[in-house]
Parts: sequence; C-alpha cells; structure tokens
Amino acid sequence: MQTRLDLYDNSEYNPGAGVVKRLSWFAINALFLQNPINLSSGIKVGLLRLFGAKVGHKVTIKPSVNIKYPWLLEIGNHVWIGEEVWIDNLIKVKIGNHVCISQGAMLLTGSHNYKVSTFDLITNEINLENGVWIGAKSVVCPGVTCHENSVLAVGSVATKHMEKNGIYQGNPAILKRQRVFN
Repeated sequence: MQTRLDLYDNSEYNPGAGVVKRLSWFAINALFLQNPINLSSGIKVGLLRLFGAKVGHKVTIKPSVNIKYPWLLEIGNHVWIGEEVWIDNLIKVKIGNHVCISQGAMLLTGSHNYKVSTFDLITNEINLENGVWIGAKSVVCPGVTCHENSVLAVGSVATKHMEKNGIYQGNPAILKRQRVFN
C-alpha cells in the first residue's frame, strides 16, 4: 500500500462558514493578525469577534499570529497569545482564563490518517483550561486537553491530555513534576 494523494477527498469536512466569509477572514487575518507590526490587541480582538470568535476581556495578541477560523475559537479573560502563534483550528479550540500561549507555539486540531492510502483528514478539538502555559515553540496536537494550571515546556509536543498542575516536557511530552504555587 502507498499514499495516494490523488484520491484524497475532504468533501465531508465542514469549516463552519461559506467561501466568502472564509476568504474575507483570510484577508483580514493576513492584514491585521499575521502582520509583524504590533497593532493594538483591541483591534485584533474586535476583528475576531466580528468573525464569530468568543473573546473575553484583557486579551493580548502579539504580532504575526495566525488563526484559521475565528468562528471555531473561544478565548477567556486575561489571555496572552505570543508572537508567531498558530492556532490551526479546523474544529473548536477553547482557551480558558489566564492562559499564556508563548511565542511560536502551535495548536493543531487536524492531522491525517496515515494508515489508509487516501490520507483522510482527522480533526479533534483542543481545550486549554484556566491557568495553562504553553511554552515557546511547543505543539498541542488534536484532541488534547491541557487541564488547569498545566505547563507544556519549551519545544515540547503534547499528544495526550495533561493533568492538572502537571509540568510536561519532551517529544512526546511526559509528566516531569507538579506545578507548585508559592
């Protein structure tokens, strides 16, 4: 058996919006969110809300952020989204309160089934609960829940749920110790 991309068919996938809305968002995303100039977070939050995102208050969005579909995104209060973060939300992503997503981190809700020759699309939601910190250049894979106050260390890849107050590191990320607040 071999991969047959000529047989790939994602016609079953529904991005949750029509072509005009998606194309409009791609233009706005490129001009305002992916822009390396640090425009006001308020402008970015307003545009996300305009396109259907549920966004809390006191949210900071740094330059060069890429968000696939805002209508599939929920962001809580007091959230920081660092430079060059990529939220590839083909399906719902929920970000709780007081969450920090550091520079270059990726939240990936989609992948492909490598066990079939047609390379079928697989999607699964991501949930970052309150107080989570996703370290710089880290990756959160489809279907992962990062439970309250968990930490994903720099450059790590979360392929499984992260327990409350757990500090995870590596590829794949494993529990290293518990987060203790002073």
